Amino acid sequence: MKLNVKAASFAGGIMTAGMVLLMGILNLAFPPYGDAFLRLIASIYPGFKASGSFGDVIVGTFYGLVDGAVGGAILACLYNMFVPKTSSRT
Repeated sequence: MKLNVKAASFAGGIMTAGMVLLMGILNLAFPPYGDAFLRLIASIYPGFKASGSFGDVIVGTFYGLVDGAVGGAILACLYNMFVPKTSSRT
């Protein structure tokens, strides 16, 4: 069975954006929480500084959405390349 590339892309984007958004909001509420994760994300996403501002959380969430969508699409395409083709017997 092959994966739907569009669905995997949406799922990957939503999951990654959700993680960055949740961690950013928790960091705003409890400032030391998630600093290491946010600094790691800041080292990958240009324009995201992990400064602890709400605008920064939005920028990181957008980058996470795009990054997760691309990653989900690549994963689904790679998976589909290795799935054996099934013959339809009737």
